[in-house]
Amino acid sequence: MKLQTKIHLNKELNQIDYNSHLFFLGSCFSELIGGKFEHFKFQSSQNPFGIFFHPLAIENLIERAINKLVYSEKDIFFYNERWHCFDAHSDLSDVTKEQLLQKLNAGLEATSNQIKKASHIVITLGTSWVYRKAEIDKIVSNCHKLPQKTFEKEILSTEIVSNCINSCIRKIQTINKDVQVIFTVSPVRHLKDGFVENQRSKAHLIAAIHQVIHQDNVSYFPSYEIMMDELRDYRFYKTDMIHPNELAVDYIWERFKNTWISDTEYPIMDKVEAVQRDLKHRPFNPNSEQHKKFQKTLEKKITYLQETYSFMLF
Repeated sequence: MKLQTKIHLNKELNQIDYNSHLFFLGSCFSELIGGKFEHFKFQSSQNPFGIFFHPLAIENLIERAINKLVYSEKDIFFYNERWHCFDAHSDLSDVTKEQLLQKLNAGLEATSNQIKKASHIVITLGTSWVYRKAEIDKIVSNCHKLPQKTFEKEILSTEIVSNCINSCIRKIQTINKDVQVIFTVSPVRHLKDGFVENQRSKAHLIAAIHQVIHQDNVSYFPSYEIMMDELRDYRFYKTDMIHPNELAVDYIWERFKNTWISDTEYPIMDKVEAVQRDLKHRPFNPNSEQHKKFQKTLEKKITYLQETYSFMLF
């Protein structure tokens, strides 16, 4: 009996292995998948400016990082006793403008360095809806909880999103022509926009991405489609009925792993997982001989991995 409609995925070219350098940009789902790579100790980095939801925010970051357009006091503002920047997530906001500027410019440098050395860049788009700060006529990356009346809400057309994605690819290729760029659409539904409005938004993103993936070293991974079709059951959602739960994230991760990670790396991933599991072990008696033996065995496992992969830190 068939109880699931499954999306057929083949192994992609330019497979990921432990020599790969991965860079993740975009929505919170990008951070969930990026977190999986961090767990398995791949060489990876994610979102130096925090979570971004729409493509123009990602394009702006890439452009500023590559062209070294540093931030100054004119790019930040004070609100609710903290300094903010419309180009960055509120995670970077700070009580002093000096600290904020330091974070912003350090983030630009980190972004530039990651793009230069990346073998794979994974960009997750969340929405086509954007907010324009009317006073300065600027589409912002984050509203920082300013009054809604100070913004105008609009949806990016498929053409604008397509041009934005193409621009991101071209800018990236100016400093790293061989990088593999993987686009995906977040399975998180933005229902605050409305049910119909969310579908319009996702449709614009998907249509735009498929206008550009015919290029060399540009691919699409169907995170959104897997969630909507293979996992079309509320048992795969958190209690808010919007965000994928841990089981759903693990499932999509397995699909990504089987599509993009080289089979030759699976035994190493199993060894890393064994170490991660042992590190979580909490003994009843830390001074017992049994626990001391356990610790020595764990140290040997870590040393074995680090002899070949010196970048692995546990």
